Amino acid sequence: MDNLFSLDGKVALITGASRGLGQGMAVGLAKAGATIIGVGTKSLEETKAKIDAIGGTFYEVITDLSQPNAAIELADVAFQKEEQIDILVNNAGIIHRSETVNFSDEDWYSIINVNQHAVFQLSREVGKHMLEAGTGKIINIASMLSFQGGLNVPAYTASKHAVAGLTKALANEWSSKGINVNAIAPGYMATDNTAPLRNDENRSAYITSRIPQGRWGTPEDLAGAAIYLASEASNYVNGHILCVDGGWMSS
Repeated sequence: MDNLFSLDGKVALITGASRGLGQGMAVGLAKAGATIIGVGTKSLEETKAKIDAIGGTFYEVITDLSQPNAAIELADVAFQKEEQIDILVNNAGIIHRSETVNFSDEDWYSIINVNQHAVFQLSREVGKHMLEAGTGKIINIASMLSFQGGLNVPAYTASKHAVAGLTKALANEWSSKGINVNAIAPGYMATDNTAPLRNDENRSAYITSRIPQGRWGTPEDLAGAAIYLASEASNYVNGHILCVDGGWMSS
């Protein structure tokens, strides 16, 4: 059973790994045996320290995925560090909250570039190598807003709907070629992105009341789902969006 979930000898490329959900998944995959290439816009020293503490191997890559072709350049850098990427976790994401009538084009394109376009580019570039190898696991990070509309987050909602659609499209195209493409849809998680919601006493209380498990999620709550989708345990799972939400979608 341990071997079914083992990632020994595997290499995982994880974007947005400096903190929050990305850090939680990076540490989880490292505990399962994977070498981690962590990507962030600033130092990943904290993530590295957590992985060093468990005896794992960690590479740091600093890049801004909002910039044109940054994802393509990232793929090149990653393959300079390791010959093969076995697991790709497209986690990096940004959000901007504003009423639509005041939502600027600049904010729209910034969010779409990071949350959607970079996911496509990096999946394409890493996918080429996975297809040559005949094996690979791609895990996209979707959202509850891949299913719902949200409030005052039009670009984020559009981008996360796109992530869900892209996950299914790539699964249809690549599943017969040995590549598993799936997504995790986190529920309401205690991260920097949700700080404005958690700091709003009324909104936070309403959200918590709708979560059957009765609490906000933590980055560590995603580790098990990431290990599952990255391991042999999920070899016959493709195009699936796994909700890790404390029961939100059932409420």
